[in-house]
Amino acid sequence: MVKHIILWQLKDEYSEEEKTVIKAEIKTGLEALQGKIPGLLDIKVQTIGLASSNADLMLDSSFEDEAALKGYAVHPEHVKVADEKVRPFTKSRSCLDFEA
Repeated sequence: MVKHIILWQLKDEYSEEEKTVIKAEIKTGLEALQGKIPGLLDIKVQTIGLASSNADLMLDSSFEDEAALKGYAVHPEHVKVADEKVRPFTKSRSCLDFEA
């Protein structure tokens, strides 16, 4: 199994209220990919962190193998969510992929 963990920071220009809406839309969009992408075993988005956090939200996803992760990256459903709900609103992205 391969884990794919992403941490994002939202752009500074958004108010806390706007960030709450953006995070909810990212969560809904990404979690809706469950069952639509071959090899995607599990996908969850955490939008509420403790005050000690320096990221706004986290993607925690699991794939059958590295090939499934690569397929996810270019899958049209994933690309649509990333292009419409994630990339326009984020200023930074950190990724860790590993075998579990």
